Amino acid sequence: MHNEGSAIADATPATSVSPATRAGDHPETATEVAAAVRDGVADPEQIIEAALDRIRGGDPKINAFTVVRAERAVAEARAVAEHADLDALPLAGVPIAVKNNIDVAGEVTRGGSRAGGERPATADHPVVRRLRAAGAVVVGLTELCECGLFGTTDTPERITRSPWNIRYSAGGSSGGSAAAVAAGLIPVAHGNDGLGSVRIPAAACGVLGVKPGRGVVPAEVGLDSWGGMTENGVLATTVADAALTLSVLADQPALADLEPPTGLRVALAVGSPSRLIRVDEQWVRAAADAALTARSAGHTVQEVQLPYSGAALALALRWVGNAAREAAATAHPERLQRRTRTHASVGRAVLRAGLIRPSQVDRIESRLLDFFDLHDVVITPTLACPPPRAVAWHRRGWFRNMLTSVRFSPFTPLWNLVGWPALSIPMGLHPRTGTPVAAQLAGPPGSESTLLRLAAQLESEHPWQRTAPC
Repeated sequence: MHNEGSAIADATPATSVSPATRAGDHPETATEVAAAVRDGVADPEQIIEAALDRIRGGDPKINAFTVVRAERAVAEARAVAEHADLDALPLAGVPIAVKNNIDVAGEVTRGGSRAGGERPATADHPVVRRLRAAGAVVVGLTELCECGLFGTTDTPERITRSPWNIRYSAGGSSGGSAAAVAAGLIPVAHGNDGLGSVRIPAAACGVLGVKPGRGVVPAEVGLDSWGGMTENGVLATTVADAALTLSVLADQPALADLEPPTGLRVALAVGSPSRLIRVDEQWVRAAADAALTARSAGHTVQEVQLPYSGAALALALRWVGNAAREAAATAHPERLQRRTRTHASVGRAVLRAGLIRPSQVDRIESRLLDFFDLHDVVITPTLACPPPRAVAWHRRGWFRNMLTSVRFSPFTPLWNLVGWPALSIPMGLHPRTGTPVAAQLAGPPGSESTLLRLAAQLESEHPWQRTAPC
């Protein structure tokens, strides 16, 4: 454990990223697009055609999309333009992508796997219905690893890459959504997060990733949303875009209000959740830099140690146990990847032994509630090191996949275990890999607005380049 204030005292800002954006074909933010459509100065069809052009030109480099809905998206854009009251559409004409593990009517929900059925979905998932009702246009579906189980995004069809350095993975499992947003192909995307699957790729790709708390947004991902661990969230290039989109998904317009918070009690926790996992110095500095920025905005900051005790075992048991349930529900379990079959096999043994107990989470949540009696927000590194290389991880062994996922992402899963909100915010670039570094902000139930408003303060004081360079 660090001495109080030591991480802040030792910190130097992570390699800074200019707020400048590319000229010419760089897409506008979702907030700007929607405002322009509502004001009648932008045509939804032209906006969607431009997004489709960007996808055609940029996606072959990063492999973010599994399906591009070109004809349907253009038709849906025309319908938005004919809407009787554009002022009622907070996301009017905004191109958005949906992770391919929730239903989009007319499309096959593959979940990164060949083991599912081939029937197109007959109805939209509630999240998709809310996006469409707000005027957003679904331009495509994005890639994920099989069943969203691992920390990289790759399938036999494609390896999804970070736009900042294509030699590195976009992270997982919402890697396709994060890469598409980071490359500037679309301004916002849907993702979901069961062990960090929004925040991990957001950090790897240098965008904002938000996982709301349990019950804030309709979940319905997999059999039972991984026992309440998985939530639908947002990936975006600005806090305003993330807040606006989350306000739609949650049906809570107030979440889009980013009035600066005052007098927050901010905890900085840079210590590793496990003695077996080393945290890269650049990721420690990213968190410390976020804390320094919060302090300069008038908040109090104290360096602490988070109460992680017991979380690693509880998470490991649920990681494999949930995989076993999902594998059993697939149409063709024999088609699952070897690493997935092994993961599910271990999970079946865990379930037979009755090793998953609610009391495991109850004890952890009780300690966290005591922690947040003293603090409003905690800042940690989002990841422990840069993302793995962009290779065919699905062909590698189960243990190697497990070890890799755990080593580079030990900070995110705790908040899924208890079902509390958390987000990842870009804080610079790693000098060795050229990939982004990021800080994670987390808080108790109901703190989504606080986290977003603090993130907006950090963005104002520590701006980042919205998308990766060409």
